[in-house]
Amino acid sequence: MIDIHTHLLPGVDDGSPSIEVSIEVLRRFAEQGVEVVVCTPHLDASRVNSVAHESYRRIFETLVREAPPAPELRLGWEIMLDVPGADLRAKYLSLGGSTAVLVEFPRVGIPTRALDEIFRLRMSGIVPVIAHPERYFGCTTAMVRRWKESGAVIQTDAQMLLGGGPMAKLAQDMLEEALVDVIASDNHGDRRSLASARQWLIDVGAPEQAEILTRLNAGRLLAGLPPLPVPPVKLDRSVLGRLRELVFGRRSSRP
Repeated sequence: MIDIHTHLLPGVDDGSPSIEVSIEVLRRFAEQGVEVVVCTPHLDASRVNSVAHESYRRIFETLVREAPPAPELRLGWEIMLDVPGADLRAKYLSLGGSTAVLVEFPRVGIPTRALDEIFRLRMSGIVPVIAHPERYFGCTTAMVRRWKESGAVIQTDAQMLLGGGPMAKLAQDMLEEALVDVIASDNHGDRRSLASARQWLIDVGAPEQAEILTRLNAGRLLAGLPPLPVPPVKLDRSVLGRLRELVFGRRSSRP
């Protein structure tokens, strides 16, 4: 598996507070089969020209030295589009030096010109990867479809697929309508896991989608390649609750 959205760069945002916590998570990821992890600390688009990215790079290099050899670590950002028109073409803003840039919108409301901003970013030469649309107030599958048509890649959080409520429903609806390109853990130094979503997909009868969503498309993005199309995931809503219990039961039984 390849996880392109984590907050495991220690002590820089609301994610992992220390190298020790990050190493504990990375060891667990390795046991679960995660091969590559991108550390994506929060950054506002309004600060891309002033952020001390070299200091983040030094923290990252320290983590690489002290962490286990697997999974492989790369550096990126999760960029909040708090202002329009920001230039995100610098390589250090991308996911591991690729052409893909992980971006997010404010959760309280999607900007009215979000579609225009996505199109502008795509025309600037980067591939905007929209983080967790299921979290944005007022977001719909129709809106996500227009984002994809404008060149965006859609990333869903693993935990959202396993929960209940409107955010989980939107995440599942996006899977059913073939709108999700990649799944990531969005781990903040906690128990969130890409492996749980992969197993959930296998349990609902979608092993092909599990492979594309948790490994192939993430790898393609990091290599500068377009994501593969993901077949719709057919979900039987009557059994999703039971599957959630099974997946959470597996996870809680581990040390």
